[in-house]
Amino acid sequence: MSENRSPLSILDLAMVRHGQPVAEALADSVVLAQHAEATGRFTRIWYAEHHNMPAIASAATAVLIAHVAARTNSIRVGAGGVMLPNHAPLIVAEQFGTLAELHPGRIDLGLGRAPGTDQVTLRALRRDPRASDEFPSDIRELQGYLAGESLIPTVSAHPGAGTKVPLYILGSSLYGAQLAAAFGLPYAFASHFAPDALVAAMTTYRESFQPSEQLAQPYAIAAVNVIAAAESATAQDLASRVLRGRVRSLAGRVPAYAGRLDDATLDQLIDSPVGDQARHMMTYTAIGDREDVAQYLADFRATCGADELMITNPAPGLDARLQTLDILATLP
Repeated sequence: MSENRSPLSILDLAMVRHGQPVAEALADSVVLAQHAEATGRFTRIWYAEHHNMPAIASAATAVLIAHVAARTNSIRVGAGGVMLPNHAPLIVAEQFGTLAELHPGRIDLGLGRAPGTDQVTLRALRRDPRASDEFPSDIRELQGYLAGESLIPTVSAHPGAGTKVPLYILGSSLYGAQLAAAFGLPYAFASHFAPDALVAAMTTYRESFQPSEQLAQPYAIAAVNVIAAAESATAQDLASRVLRGRVRSLAGRVPAYAGRLDDATLDQLIDSPVGDQARHMMTYTAIGDREDVAQYLADFRATCGADELMITNPAPGLDARLQTLDILATLP
């Protein structure tokens, strides 16, 4: 990527379309990663840990990262992120240390504090709901393992020790911004679905940043949805379909709608509080042709002050998502 071009990366949600086989959705993720790499425009591609969500196939995040990294050559591949309260830091260090040994210089490890699921599933994960309170100390423990300077006497990560896999703190509130700043780590804000605190969190992060061994200056990433097409009208149509998909996903978690989310029901839900929630989640969404998207992303970057934009690519269908990548690849 040219030095004077604004950094762009990808958050692939490994989307499973309604009725699509999971294996096909995972194959699509490989094609998208290979296509993104071939353009030479994108810095990294990340996958996020979600559980009990039929429309997202990245629950086993480290496994998917290994699969994609083995089928690409140069693009950075990582987690955006691993929900650390769901895991022992030693296990995460061993998993990502293994990835780093297999793919040197290409692995990122973004860390989130939320469980990445609902409370019932949290219990199924066998995690204590209070585990998130240990997030700062768990990060320090994980850092120690990856640096080969374990905080736990006689316990080391093998593989993992000495790999120094770069860590990123993920968040959607001021908490993550403050923690990333205090630890001197890069910060990524989940504005693609949690828009409210974006500007405040970015400001807090930069104003409070303390340099660390990993990072001398603050580095902030902001996520944004992009739905691009050759014609603006086509992009608007795709965006309507994305909204319906979001409404379907949200409503599908409500027992009253289980098994009866037909088109007529979705039409009604679009104008309901569920539809309002879906639209709010998509507050930061670039929709249109190349010029529309370029202007939106420039304005978005100026608004939040991000060093790098993390693009989600939610258009339904592999061809539409590949076209979005092609359009993004031409942006300055």
